[in-house]
Amino acid sequence: MELSSSLVLALVLAVLMLVWWKRKASGLNLPPGPLALPLIGNLPIMDKRAPFKSFMQWSKTYGSVMTVYLGPQRMVVLVGYDTVKEALVDQAEHFTGRAPVPFLIKVLRGYGLVISNGDRWRQLKRFTLTTLRDFGMGRKRMEQWIQEESRHLLKSFEETKSTPVDPAFFLSRAVSNVICSLVFGQRFDYEDKNFLHLLQIISRLLRFISSPWGQLYNIFPRLMEHLSWSHHTILRKIDDIHTFILNKVKEHEQNLDFHDPKDFIDCFLIRLTQEKNNPDTEFHKNNLMATALNLFIAGTETTSTTLRYALMLLIKHPHIQEQMQREIDRVIGQNRFPTMDDRKSLPFTDAVIHEVQRYLDIVPLNVPHYAMKDITFRGYVIPKGTVIIPMLHSVLRDEGQWETPWTFNPEHFLDANGNFKKNPAFLPFSAGKRSCVGESLARMELFLFVVSLLQKFSFSSPKGPDGVDTSPELSSFANMPRLYQLIASPR
Repeated sequence: MELSSSLVLALVLAVLMLVWWKRKASGLNLPPGPLALPLIGNLPIMDKRAPFKSFMQWSKTYGSVMTVYLGPQRMVVLVGYDTVKEALVDQAEHFTGRAPVPFLIKVLRGYGLVISNGDRWRQLKRFTLTTLRDFGMGRKRMEQWIQEESRHLLKSFEETKSTPVDPAFFLSRAVSNVICSLVFGQRFDYEDKNFLHLLQIISRLLRFISSPWGQLYNIFPRLMEHLSWSHHTILRKIDDIHTFILNKVKEHEQNLDFHDPKDFIDCFLIRLTQEKNNPDTEFHKNNLMATALNLFIAGTETTSTTLRYALMLLIKHPHIQEQMQREIDRVIGQNRFPTMDDRKSLPFTDAVIHEVQRYLDIVPLNVPHYAMKDITFRGYVIPKGTVIIPMLHSVLRDEGQWETPWTFNPEHFLDANGNFKKNPAFLPFSAGKRSCVGESLARMELFLFVVSLLQKFSFSSPKGPDGVDTSPELSSFANMPRLYQLIASPR
């Protein structure tokens, strides 16, 4: 017994000496954090299904800037609105780096906008934002596309005849068709088998990277290549999306009109041709394929998941759904489609949609940032090569910014007179130079789809409001709502 105790004590002392030596050898003033073991870091004491919960708990001890180790990878976690804003907005130039996320690198084959840094990121971001805006993102033209897609979505719900259905693919088909119009220049029939197959792959991808297996792959990629088969299955499925996009690129090459580009792919191909003799260009087929895949996946799953969660919350809180419908009936009525101009006259509806996004907290850890060089921040040094986690969960649940952060409460976005009010801590799309490029499109989609659905239908659950579980099924990279069934009853 004494021998065992001595061995444990010796091991603890060895670990403490190792940590002390590493910090002393680095000569850097790292942020504090929980004691990390060699190779496995803080994994033994971390909530594997919801890492952000552990980070929030640890921050009570170590503060709003802390060092944690996921396996051998050092991470600096930023907690709270003030801390995240200071990093991403006030010191934006230092925090623009994107961390090398192994599974995303596999999916995107090392190219594209989301995982890039340096000149590649600057060129692709500038081009993507300009092109999407030219094709109407956030403008009247895009509003008309969403209104047209709303007609198809409403028709599909009408055809259910008030029978219980899983709304997941009803919503993902509609949302995906909007981004498909921008990227590929076409929408797809809701019964198109290939289209449905691709949407299923996207759903499975997000569920995998939000699972413990997906997170383990990012921590121990070489080991997981040999231990897990699940990621191989997902990657084979992703090949189907690569093939789909490649075929679309070939079609565009055959029909390209340099004087009349129809969509994002056309514009990219024109720029690719213009810069074919530039050895430093980032406009080549690999970046085209990966960026199109970025837009297709992100433009489909995040917004459709938010809509699915919105309907779930409205079923859970029928009095809120009824209040929204009364406001919509008073302002718009039943005989015309909503427009973005209606938003200012629908403050309660707008507040609910914002609160859905805050409460869902779809990407609690944010997409990881990266220290491209040593960064001095709040008296600490974040060494080059450190992954940085500006936790959006800690912003959207900041008790100093929200009156009831753990409760679904549209009053967070209403003043004493019932007018809509902004909150600077509303950052579901992140902030700074790495904020979501599709934010204006997502905002427009959420408003127009939600209002058009509530204008025509009342939503309920076969099990009643109490039968709806709004807690996420998975909570790692993304908060994934549980699957459920609803009844869409015509009004």
